[in-house]
Amino acid sequence: MRSFISKSIGTAFLLLPAHLLAGVPEKAHAIVIVADSRNLTGLAAWWVNLYNDSHLHFALLTIVAIPLAGAILGATADWLMGRVGIDLKSRTLREN
Repeated sequence: MRSFISKSIGTAFLLLPAHLLAGVPEKAHAIVIVADSRNLTGLAAWWVNLYNDSHLHFALLTIVAIPLAGAILGATADWLMGRVGIDLKSRTLREN
């Protein structure tokens, strides 16, 4: 029980916002983080503007886009290796 309580207290301190623990000065709240989108067009401009408008929407879209891109690249690599003749579906060793 003592271990559970100490782990719970430790987790609570880790989950507390950093500004409560660090004592951030008031001027730090005035800092605005934005990306420069002046010379961008198309998808890159949309992505940067999404970042500037809403960090939450940018993060959620990034969380969805990265695994989706990985799945697409993995399926493409699997298809290409199958076309070359590398059989990844069978687990038998053919070196002998």
